[in-house]
Amino acid sequence: MTTNRHIIVTGATGLIGKALCRRLTARGDKVTVFTRRPDAARAVLPGATQYVAWNATTGGAWESVLATADAVVHLAGASIAGQRWTPAYKREILESRTLSTRVLVEAMARATQRPPVFVCASGIDYYGPRGDEPVDERAPPGRNFLAQVCVAWEGEACRAADLGVRTVMIRTGIVLDRHEGALARLLLPFQLFVGGPILPGTQWWSWIHLDDEVGLIMRCIDDERASGPFNGVAPDPQRNRDFSATLGRVLGRPSWLPLPGFVLRLLLGEMAPALLIERQRAIPAKAQALGYQFAYPTLEPALRAALARPS
Repeated sequence: MTTNRHIIVTGATGLIGKALCRRLTARGDKVTVFTRRPDAARAVLPGATQYVAWNATTGGAWESVLATADAVVHLAGASIAGQRWTPAYKREILESRTLSTRVLVEAMARATQRPPVFVCASGIDYYGPRGDEPVDERAPPGRNFLAQVCVAWEGEACRAADLGVRTVMIRTGIVLDRHEGALARLLLPFQLFVGGPILPGTQWWSWIHLDDEVGLIMRCIDDERASGPFNGVAPDPQRNRDFSATLGRVLGRPSWLPLPGFVLRLLLGEMAPALLIERQRAIPAKAQALGYQFAYPTLEPALRAALARPS
């Protein structure tokens, strides 16, 4: 495997970005972090080769750095669960993804040399609510808000492919990590002995351990056969009631107290059904066809590893 390459990462201070940068640096790659606040990024994520001030909506000096990259991994975007979904925040969710991707691709078009590969984040929300239907990367998009965000986001990313840049979109599911993300939010009720399924409990949760999310991104950087959408999920989706039972068993806590969906709607508004109830049974067909070997293909070992991860 070729190392000592130059890889640019946006969104590097997020959950996935931090883990990715550490793995890339550990194997000998030179990592450049594109960030709005270089000093803050350096404090959160030491070890990168350089920290470049990046405006996600306009051009700038960072464009010359882009021409030296062997790969660009674009993970930037406002948190979907960052706050209640007001019309203004929904617009921020959309524009933070589409406009930043557009600016990157337009800079690639102007660059004296284009990066060979562009890996862009996306989500399994692309498919919209699908009930019990298993969905792989061939499935059509849904029509709800998050599906529309993913369609627009991937549409901007695909413009890089039109430039001759190998382009991959990672449609990520629920990433398991004890410190950030959905699992971190689930822990407190279980630790207080009031954990349980989110009703109806029959909804599918497609998850992936953080190590495998990073591993799949790196495989897509390295493997010239990888292009187009990849479902960033493990091959073991679980119904929420089964996910909750497994989490309770791993924690040594009961998992019998259900949380009604209407309570979530009162607390979280429109985001509640989209993030916790109206989910997808996603299958990582293209990752498996590529030969990617999941470190954590089943849920219980993945949860045990995620909960044992140090800070």
